[in-house]
Amino acid sequence: MMICERDDFSLTGPLHLTTIDWANEHHRRSVAGSLVQGIYVAERDRQLQREGPELALSPIWSEFFHFRLIRKLVDDADNSIFGGIYEYKPPQPLSQTVKSLELSPRFVVAFRGTVTKVDSISRDIEHDIHVIRNGLHTTTRFEIAIQAVRNIVASVGGSNVWLAGHSLGASMALLTGKTIARTGVFPECFAFNPPFLSAPIEKIKDKRIKHGIRIAGSVITAGLALAKKATQQYSQNDRASPATPDPFTALSDWFPRLYINPGDHLCSEYIGYFEHRSKMEEIGIGFVERVATQHSLGGMLLGGKEPVHLIPSSVLTVNLSSSRDFKQAHGIHQWWREDQKFETKVYQYK
Repeated sequence: MMICERDDFSLTGPLHLTTIDWANEHHRRSVAGSLVQGIYVAERDRQLQREGPELALSPIWSEFFHFRLIRKLVDDADNSIFGGIYEYKPPQPLSQTVKSLELSPRFVVAFRGTVTKVDSISRDIEHDIHVIRNGLHTTTRFEIAIQAVRNIVASVGGSNVWLAGHSLGASMALLTGKTIARTGVFPECFAFNPPFLSAPIEKIKDKRIKHGIRIAGSVITAGLALAKKATQQYSQNDRASPATPDPFTALSDWFPRLYINPGDHLCSEYIGYFEHRSKMEEIGIGFVERVATQHSLGGMLLGGKEPVHLIPSSVLTVNLSSSRDFKQAHGIHQWWREDQKFETKVYQYK
């Protein structure tokens, strides 16, 4: 049987991580990415009928780091594996320091992105469209995912649970994370190449033009949002009902980790989304952006729910190394490679 190189841990996995320092960002990112890749490979194992210890390629992606896949999250329509729950079972005696171990997760819930194979492609694309239309929360995959995450958080606490996903799976990780965070529990979230649905402004080379377009967009979006809010408040006053608290601000203390490649047009707008906020503050109109950043112009015109990709705070890591093509820029393997140059910034919504 022909084995795809990207599925083979011995060829493309982070073999250099023989000991994990849970305080090390590169180690944490690499482990989270590998567990997500394990879900991709688990689905390809299923499709190619690679079963048992001799044929299955997915177990090593987690077992190398002492994680065990204890439950597969399965789509109720096509039986594809779209996610999984891993449990961390460190060896005895421990080679890690106690402080490092305290930063490790007890469970990781990981979600894969789109698999371009006939057995799952139609269902995956259906969910990609739900992301575009801000409707991921209406899917059965989300129901399965959020129930699994709620159960684990209730059992071991949010600080012991990580969420991780790539591409479509990053949207699922962010949506489940936002839902849990609104209850006051802030799980660690690793979102690799999360889709940001917007015009590709980040591709514009002239910084002044780019900044001008973003300011205009912010003013229009903020204006529409304030008009909509005023209409809602007028309606609430008619019914004498109390105004609901701002759900966006309530998430400002949650810092999901976003991993972005500028060469990936599906996620690169996150760079401008957060940088633009800082620039608006610098020129004295931060209040406009504080309103605009909570809303998607497309989302308001569609009249839908708050888009998954809009988040108040984050730890944003950008891969500054050049990619040969979109496939490499959007791929998950870049996030554990040692030859890549990363830059990380923390953005807090105030």
